[in-house]
Amino acid sequence: MPTAIITGASRGLGLALARELAHHHWRLVIDARGEPALVQAATELGAVTEVVAIPGDVTDARHREALVAAAEQPIDALINNASALGPSPQPALSHYELAELERVYRVNVLAPLALVQLALPQMAPGGRILNVSSDAAAEPYPGWGGYGSSKAALAQLTAILAAELPELRVYSVDPGDMRTRMHQEAFPDEDISDRPPPEQSVPGLLHLLDGDLPSGRYRAREISPALSAGGSR
Repeated sequence: MPTAIITGASRGLGLALARELAHHHWRLVIDARGEPALVQAATELGAVTEVVAIPGDVTDARHREALVAAAEQPIDALINNASALGPSPQPALSHYELAELERVYRVNVLAPLALVQLALPQMAPGGRILNVSSDAAAEPYPGWGGYGSSKAALAQLTAILAAELPELRVYSVDPGDMRTRMHQEAFPDEDISDRPPPEQSVPGLLHLLDGDLPSGRYRAREISPALSAGGSR
């Protein structure tokens, strides 16, 4: 039974992916900051597969160590999904509080790298590292300077890890717009009911976890089993 660590798995994309992996007979180690929602997710997933749920913050070193210890060996996939949006509504960079920007970078850049560093000694041959990115990492949307620049940093970090770890598959994946709480917080005055649910991005993520695509940057909804080579922008 393969093992995956999924951060931010109590709701949204993380939970949607965890549900699919559970039905594909993966053993799961999941986390979230909110314990009640995490317990609820673990109860649901535990009816299908083996689940270890650890509440906590990915910026906390002891919490990261607990996640990797719970996974045991080998770790077949590490999915860095937990993210921080920053202030809502999103401020212009000219008015972005630097302390808040630092927090966003700790969650979106430093914590994923720290988890990778901890997990590497336990990664299975050919294991997968999947870092959830955003189109804001590549497009200069006004008001998205904090989140977007942090995801751009994560994407470059991912690309370098891929070059340094040819024995693994290392992916940066943009799931696209989704009808999630974080997306609503990004657009607090808008109706986002027309956005697709996170479940529509999951098939692409599954193909990265069990297919033969090379390391690279991908858009989840553009991935299909017929895609044979190369990442997107």
